[in-house]
Amino acid sequence: MNEYDSDKMKDLLSKEMDFVGTNIKEEADVLIVNTCSIREKAQEKVFSLLGKWRKLKKINPDIVIGVAGCVASQESDAISSRAPYVDMVIGPQTIHRLPKIYKESLKSKKTIVDVEFPLIEKFDNLPVVSESKFSEMVTIMEGCSKYCSYCVVPYTRGTEVSRPLDDILLEINSLVDNGAKEIILLGQNVNAYFYEDNKGNIVNFGLLLFYIARNKGIKRIRYTTSHPNNFDAQTYLAYEKLPQLVSHLHLPIQSGSDRILAAMKRGYTVLEYKSVIRKLKKARPSMTFSSDFIVGFPGETEEDFMKTIDLIKEVEFDQSYSFIYSKRPGTPAASLHDEVSDSEKKLRLKFLQETINTLSKSRSKSIVGENVEILVEGKSSKYNDMVTGRTTNNKIINIPGKDNLVGELLNIQVTELNNKSLKGEILIK
Repeated sequence: MNEYDSDKMKDLLSKEMDFVGTNIKEEADVLIVNTCSIREKAQEKVFSLLGKWRKLKKINPDIVIGVAGCVASQESDAISSRAPYVDMVIGPQTIHRLPKIYKESLKSKKTIVDVEFPLIEKFDNLPVVSESKFSEMVTIMEGCSKYCSYCVVPYTRGTEVSRPLDDILLEINSLVDNGAKEIILLGQNVNAYFYEDNKGNIVNFGLLLFYIARNKGIKRIRYTTSHPNNFDAQTYLAYEKLPQLVSHLHLPIQSGSDRILAAMKRGYTVLEYKSVIRKLKKARPSMTFSSDFIVGFPGETEEDFMKTIDLIKEVEFDQSYSFIYSKRPGTPAASLHDEVSDSEKKLRLKFLQETINTLSKSRSKSIVGENVEILVEGKSSKYNDMVTGRTTNNKIINIPGKDNLVGELLNIQVTELNNKSLKGEILIK
């Protein structure tokens, strides 16, 4: 979602202010950092970066510096006091006001702060995409109402708000007309999407997927990030009936221990989570999964941790976003007593990541020799004269080719696994 917001801010500055992007910060008239506050280190990196930008502002006082996103929302007072040279502080729900905020900062020569939560006003005022892309992100809802004990999202992005169905479909149809083949639906809790029109008609996430799939120009539908408690019969049915819906899902669990899940206020048990996995696999037997894991949550014992490892092996997660617990000010978990040492947390994290890497490598090895379809995404970062494509199961495969293949759906044969990298060859029709 930060990538989506960053793209929209660039579009606003270019279309409404005639700015041109630059990769050389010394040339810039405007410098904006778009931020995340889920982890403490990410937050501190913001202030470190601002310190470097302060030197540029001393050389050129006319440079306008902005902080956008969740750190801006959560730490607006701290930014004003720790970095008074910052000109703009913009919350994630007010990025559409960027041109106005920029003009006000030039006039006032003071820090302009706008971190309101104006519901879906943001989406009504963002520019239409003109640049053609094969894969496009579409935000369908924002915010979260789950209030997990460790998480700042409800406080920085607000509670759940869903966009009107017609607005979403209009945006998607426009993107497909402009060349998009893959649509990625975004939301802090994307499958909590719930919209009721003025006639009382209700559209939930599962039904939304069916509406979107009506557009035959869409070849793939992905979404992130979902919550285990928001799956229903219509979503399971979508996996049975919609081939455009990819066969991979990122479904956060955070811990394999019921005791820790309760302390996290996740609202489900391990058994209930596995029930969701089982129903998805029944609907789509080829499904693969990735997840989020927090290691070293306050009170986590070795037994709790090993339950997480057992779950990982049982589900056979293909990938993970795994981190050591980071205390966030203002959250209920911040007051919990933590007896686990930093060194133990690091050992647990390493073991968890090694376990998942082993499972991922085993799954990669198992598809060598198979024929699969990939969507080509760009140049390979590892091999010259090769491009990379993504399978419907989210595996990245390198094949011989050049830029003209980007955005193409290709049938290939997986030929080898080189360390962690898969290679393949295009099948001749």
